[in-house]
Amino acid sequence: MAPEEKLKYLGLELPQVPAPIGNFLPWRRVGNLLYLSGQGPRDEFGAIKVGKVGKDCSVDNAYDDARRVGLQILASIRQALGSLDRVEAVVKLFGMVNAVSTFTEHPKVINGCSDLFIEVLGKKGCHARSAVGMDSLPNGMTVEIEAIIQVSESN
Repeated sequence: MAPEEKLKYLGLELPQVPAPIGNFLPWRRVGNLLYLSGQGPRDEFGAIKVGKVGKDCSVDNAYDDARRVGLQILASIRQALGSLDRVEAVVKLFGMVNAVSTFTEHPKVINGCSDLFIEVLGKKGCHARSAVGMDSLPNGMTVEIEAIIQVSESN
């Protein structure tokens, strides 16, 4: 099933792509690679979801936040390419978790995004990944994720 069909089948709606806060682009295409700027989770009203995992936020809630970021990244890909069907492969994710210093389950959190990509994109959603902890993230967001996507040349 093509990714755009899969979204409909799963009943998933992509959110609006948030405007960058600052002097940078939400995405940049170089050849057949699409580089996506880091994004943090936003609720259905566009407010940034905040908290420190291991203190204010559980692993399950942070997983949901990472999944939400995954939907935002898919929306950015669609904005850049016109369709998710042009994705050839998710090359790499870099996931950052705003966590207390004793927290060690960063991969479980970023799995929220990884699981979504495989659910929607199938084998093309499998990727290399880093999942790291941070003492803080912009605006206190729980997670931030950036991505590199290989895209087809055809329109």
